[in-house]
Amino acid sequence: MSDQQLPTSVGMPGDDPVSRTEDPIGEAARYVETERPHSASAAHFDAEPVLEIRDLRMYFPVRSAGIIRRTIGHVQAVDGVSFQVPRGGSLGLVGESGCGKSTTGRLITRLYEPTSGSIRFDGREIAKTSSRGLKPLRREIQMIFQDPYTSLNPRHTVGAIVGAPLAIHKVLPKDKILPRVQELLEIVGLNPEHYNRYPHEFSGGQRQRIGIARALTLQPKLLVADEPVSALDVSIQAQVINLLQEVQAEFNIAFLFIAHDLAVVRHFCPEVAVMYLGKIVEIADRDSLYNHPNHPYTQALLSAVPDVRQAAIGGRRERIRLEGDVPSPINPPSGCRFRTRCAIAQEICARVEPPLLQIGKRHKVACHFAGELGRHPERPVTAPLLGVDDTGSPDPGASPSIEVGNEPGYSNTWFDLERKTMAGA
Repeated sequence: MSDQQLPTSVGMPGDDPVSRTEDPIGEAARYVETERPHSASAAHFDAEPVLEIRDLRMYFPVRSAGIIRRTIGHVQAVDGVSFQVPRGGSLGLVGESGCGKSTTGRLITRLYEPTSGSIRFDGREIAKTSSRGLKPLRREIQMIFQDPYTSLNPRHTVGAIVGAPLAIHKVLPKDKILPRVQELLEIVGLNPEHYNRYPHEFSGGQRQRIGIARALTLQPKLLVADEPVSALDVSIQAQVINLLQEVQAEFNIAFLFIAHDLAVVRHFCPEVAVMYLGKIVEIADRDSLYNHPNHPYTQALLSAVPDVRQAAIGGRRERIRLEGDVPSPINPPSGCRFRTRCAIAQEICARVEPPLLQIGKRHKVACHFAGELGRHPERPVTAPLLGVDDTGSPDPGASPSIEVGNEPGYSNTWFDLERKTMAGA
């Protein structure tokens, strides 16, 4: 399937063109037009990273009940995550609910202070920046929240909501704020004369546009979009996705795009990372991950996506059903965290955590038995690299042949799964 053609699945653009919902007031009819899907977002692989995450961790304490509340454990929401986001590019973050996607986004915007790890934004380390030091950073990193109904203050007008960042950061004099607010409303496809209305007077899609306008107010370099279309009606998801693409192209904004909808992510993000229980299990460019997934969890996720075209010709893709529930992040499994639900897990999976191993030019996977569906190896490919035998026990006669770590980005050399040797560009 071409990346220039969005899959007609999960209600994404690519179906017959749909019309925008009618404005509840009726005065915005001149802003309503037939919405057609844009082409898939272009890759920016050669651009320098505007954001670099290295070994990021966020552990939330679990406290006992009673008068003296002791810490009795930790919720390992994010555990050793590393990736890069190129300037003006997009990285998609997908996975089941509770895997740590939204927590990662909140760590990057510094709504949470990380337990450990590094967050480098535009060459600056911001993981431990003080509250006072974060204020100028807010101008460059903004967030689009998932729920357009609760992320807007119902007591404030749209003009006050969108104009608040300009007043707080004293970017413009007071008499210039309103014209700028009206300009932003027009950019996101709303009637600029509606600045004095309240959020309840707008539909869900229009409220999300207001949230996008607020995020664009200070012209940030990075936008963390936390499931920006999941709470919207199918008929207006295409509008918001197209709007985000236009905004990205016009202002050269980098996106960390968090979503459940794999079709949306494929359309918007040239690079995608898959999370499971606080860890990245696979990260790759769009073509590699969707056409050649190597991790059993990624393969299971993709098998669950409805394929309208395949159904139309009478075929049916085999669904991979995962057994059991997601383990608790308070007490995750030893070794590979996915092993309790994995059909190909062996003894080494319980003893040794698989490294995020680069297996292609822009493809990494954390699995001892990495391979395409139906072609997983019988012996662990990581054993000789880690200096262990096939069961995960230390091998006295072996030594690690390469250093396998958790570094962000990609190397010029990688491990070829077919030849079982190192390869290069």
